[in-house]
Amino acid sequence: MAEFGTVYRYEQSGELHGLTRVRGFTQDDAHIFCRPDQLKEEFIKVIDIILYIFKTLDFQDYIAQVSLRDKEDHSKYIGSDDNWEKAESAIIEAADERGLNYIVEHGEAAFYGPKLDFMVRDAIGRKWQLGTIQVDYNLPERFELEYIGSDDNRHRPIMIHRAPFGSMERFVAVLLEHTGGKFPLWLTPEQAVILPISEKFNDYANEVKQKLAMADVRVSVDDRNEKIGRKIRDNELKRIPYLLIVGEKEMTENKVALRKQGEGDQGQMSVDEFAAFINSEVEKETSK
Repeated sequence: MAEFGTVYRYEQSGELHGLTRVRGFTQDDAHIFCRPDQLKEEFIKVIDIILYIFKTLDFQDYIAQVSLRDKEDHSKYIGSDDNWEKAESAIIEAADERGLNYIVEHGEAAFYGPKLDFMVRDAIGRKWQLGTIQVDYNLPERFELEYIGSDDNRHRPIMIHRAPFGSMERFVAVLLEHTGGKFPLWLTPEQAVILPISEKFNDYANEVKQKLAMADVRVSVDDRNEKIGRKIRDNELKRIPYLLIVGEKEMTENKVALRKQGEGDQGQMSVDEFAAFINSEVEKETSK
């Protein structure tokens, strides 16, 4: 059972920090109910989801933290010692099987169960917790959850809390810093912007926009009454990957003059060629 749910935490004013530490945030929260013999398998599947996200977004500087009970003081935790030992063993075995670079921290577990947190370093080296996976024997007990096993008897399931992104606001903040605002082509809100040289080419610019939109390219038109140099500079600062300049020659030949963000002029292309090029680049990025 999964949701994107808003949660609240009354952080002190001095602890608030941009999008990385806020009082109201959204979690990609889910609860997986499984049999005890499925715990490790399901835990590994969630690890794989988190690793897939990190690989797709090129997060390489991270470490996993296995959070266990305090070795000496068990008074602040609920649940039986037997259940805790099973859960802790399953997490460590899952982390080992996936070859994670992890550290073990005693005393950092939640009161209801051990967990595996993924700590990602941002652009200036600070560590932030993003993805988290937690084992919970407590809530199935408190809600008296049961299932009928293959032996026709009633058994209690185990619950896994999982949030691959963690706080969506924090994840976006770390991603923005990680990419310097230059999102991968598949993710960036605008993949291209069309820059007519003057207002008499606005109609052609909008025709190009419609054709590209039909080919699933996310594109806009900058039809401000500004010189083309100003438009180029402004849209470069927005980190838009491709700038498509259109004037008399482009309109006559049904083409666009292509500029790549940070790399300058790339020559001319037909509208269809550019659409195919963008979709090909997105395919390359998402099939890695």
